[in-house]
Amino acid sequence: MKDLSYLNKYILKYKYYYTIGVIFILISTVFAIIPATLIRETFNLIESGFYDYENGDELIKAKILKDVLFYASGIILAAIIRGFFMYMMRQTIIVASRNIEYDLKNDIFFHYQTLPLDFYKRNNTGDLMNRISEDVSKVRMYLGPALMYGMNVTILMLIVIPFMFYINSNLAFYSLVPLPFLVICIYFVQNIINKRSEEIQKSLSNLSTYVQETFSGIRLIKSFVREMNFSKVFTDKSNDYKDKSIKLQYVLSLFFPVIMTLIGLSIMITVYVGAVEVFNGNLTIGNIAEFLIYVYLLTWPVTALGWITSIVQRASASQRRINEFLDEKTTIISSKNKKIDIRGSVEFKNVGFKYQDTGIEGMHDVSFKLNSGDSLGIIGSTGSGKSTIANSILRLFDIDSGKILIDNIDIKDLDISYFRRQIGYVPQDVFLFSDTIENNILFGSVDDNFEKVKKAAENSDLIRNIESFPNKFKTKIGERGITLSGGQKQRISIARAIIKEPKILILDDCLSAVDTKTENIILENLKEIMVEKTSIIISHRISSVKLAKKIIVIENGKVIEQGDHSSLLGIKGSYYKLYQQQIESKKH
Repeated sequence: MKDLSYLNKYILKYKYYYTIGVIFILISTVFAIIPATLIRETFNLIESGFYDYENGDELIKAKILKDVLFYASGIILAAIIRGFFMYMMRQTIIVASRNIEYDLKNDIFFHYQTLPLDFYKRNNTGDLMNRISEDVSKVRMYLGPALMYGMNVTILMLIVIPFMFYINSNLAFYSLVPLPFLVICIYFVQNIINKRSEEIQKSLSNLSTYVQETFSGIRLIKSFVREMNFSKVFTDKSNDYKDKSIKLQYVLSLFFPVIMTLIGLSIMITVYVGAVEVFNGNLTIGNIAEFLIYVYLLTWPVTALGWITSIVQRASASQRRINEFLDEKTTIISSKNKKIDIRGSVEFKNVGFKYQDTGIEGMHDVSFKLNSGDSLGIIGSTGSGKSTIANSILRLFDIDSGKILIDNIDIKDLDISYFRRQIGYVPQDVFLFSDTIENNILFGSVDDNFEKVKKAAENSDLIRNIESFPNKFKTKIGERGITLSGGQKQRISIARAIIKEPKILILDDCLSAVDTKTENIILENLKEIMVEKTSIIISHRISSVKLAKKIIVIENGKVIEQGDHSSLLGIKGSYYKLYQQQIESKKH
């Protein structure tokens, strides 16, 4: 329950709903008891009238039937009123739980977005999804049905049980004896059901993940002719899901027979003990009928106790998992939150950074200065630390040593969101949404100006491809852009960055899938649109960086050479060797 205390702030936020809901529960409980008293009076009336009718009173029959009709109308009216307040009970408490579910999911989602990259390296996407969906759903069951039926059970027992003992304590005691056993039985059976349900959920999750991966990599599967292998694995996973589902059905098939047996036992005891009390002159026939109604009223709430306990346990476990991530705090914070419109100068002063999960040194004593409006080329082999520099400029992580200055201001003093809005970033791994080309480009814009979209597509040399599509900019590109080529995906990503009109543009090896001619067109266009703006081009190809005003060569996280294209060729170092290798590869 300690873990569930986190939810108190949400319950207080919707206290009006819960307060009104309790009132509705109280009223509905009162109107649940009224029919029992009316049934008692009806049976007593029929019993006494029957003896009068047998003794020759012919008029009593019509009077009794009239009174029975009156009581029957009262029972129907009470049932209607009770039904209305039960409806209102759900409309308050269940609606409140849905609102809290909405708030909690939003809070978790917002919190996820504030967490640093290392958090996402430590946790897989499936686990993140489960906590915001499955775990929140289990918590909602506690906030809605569990609290609602819990309060309903409490109020009903506080009213009905004392009333039963007031009428006849002996009958009340024996009538209620089977109910605790019913609670215990349901509790244990429900735990088995929950355990097997979780196993089924995991099996289904594995099956769904496998299907998703299969369809995402369908091109690769077909090219390697691995369809039969994947079908076999799918069959095995599907059989596992089927077997676990059947095992659950075995338990469920016993669930209701056990409940009905114990309920039947309670009714049998009520009738038998009630008959004894009638013969002893302590009760009337109407009291037995009344008690049967009370037993019926208590059966579902008592049955629900085991179910409620199980829900609370599952919700507590789920909230504990949610709290684990909510307790994670971002280390990327700004000390001064300066909101400035940057000019675009970038300076690294003896910057060092080591990846904590692998121990690899991404940057070691990196120093360079880039004036506003200049272009910088960063070149090096795979894994040399090029992307680490780009990510540190975006402040996706904090460096271990040294300083990064933007317009001579420490990057840690800048408001993170305000600063990032002024940067256009094209990552090495392109990610596109399952939407239209237009909306994917507009993702980088603050408005829906179609002319800007068209211009960005032209500057990224994408317009000729788009015009060839039947639906032009409205073309749906499929999940992660599966209908597009690698080069087309990269160019959409570039268009998405330049539509922002950024002060600093970072291209992280995003021209690898385009041919040299297209690459030159894009770079020439970027020279025009990035006039008086800073651009950083990261690549392993010299053709991508040779036009930059300044070039740095990275190796094992260190800057080993820097200068322009001509000067670097002149010193005949690593840059020169790479240049010669790429020229030779073109010849062959």
